[in-house]
Amino acid sequence: MPARPFPSALACAVILVAVSHAAAATTEIQQQEARAYTRKGDTLLYRESHWRYRQDGDARRLVLYRCPDGRAFARKTVVERPRAQAPDFDFEDARDGYREGVRSGPQGRVVYVREGTKAPQKERPLAVPADGVIDAGFDASVRLHWDRLRGGSAVTQPFLLPSRMAFMPVKLEPGPSVRWNGVPAQRLTMRLDRWYGFVAPTMQLTYASADQRLLEFAGIATIRDMKGKHQDVRIAFPQPAVSADARALREALATPLVKQCTS
Repeated sequence: MPARPFPSALACAVILVAVSHAAAATTEIQQQEARAYTRKGDTLLYRESHWRYRQDGDARRLVLYRCPDGRAFARKTVVERPRAQAPDFDFEDARDGYREGVRSGPQGRVVYVREGTKAPQKERPLAVPADGVIDAGFDASVRLHWDRLRGGSAVTQPFLLPSRMAFMPVKLEPGPSVRWNGVPAQRLTMRLDRWYGFVAPTMQLTYASADQRLLEFAGIATIRDMKGKHQDVRIAFPQPAVSADARALREALATPLVKQCTS
């Protein structure tokens, strides 16, 4: 399988044990739903269920990627580190066994990739630049540079591509102020900041002006279709996150992943 382009699980029994131990220490649980459509249409491709919570003092995230019928086929877990822009994370797609992530340990940080169920997992020590961005840390990076972006200045930062086990320079540029479904918002564009960046896909992001929450992403998704092709999508977050309880979070963490979505 080719390296995944820039967009960009533990066994159920193990998860159940870990979650039952951690539930009492889990607080501030927020849940939000998103829908991924064809970029130039309204065909639903897949769904995303996002959870944010604190566990034993750490800010964490869980994302379940779901078939249109609601069954989960992929899972991502994120654990914030001292720099919110560079968290640890683990992503696995049960349909083909692809897995990628970053973990921290006594010897430092490691990036890892597994191309498929039968492929060996590759690992490499990871030196994170001072301004490096990893996965969901992109949201924290946007908030960190919000005033600069709103002032009309572009921001370039190294962004980790786990499939290549390397950081690549990515430029975030401010666009116009807009209203997204009636919400005052700021549009941003993101592209590879290299001389050959013109051949790379440009992604468009829309953030709420009031609280800098992501409203919409448009571009090439990490999640592939049933034929193994990356999809040009529009992911919408129509409603803000709402409070949820620990039981709902436990169920989400323990949700089994299916190996195929029906067409």
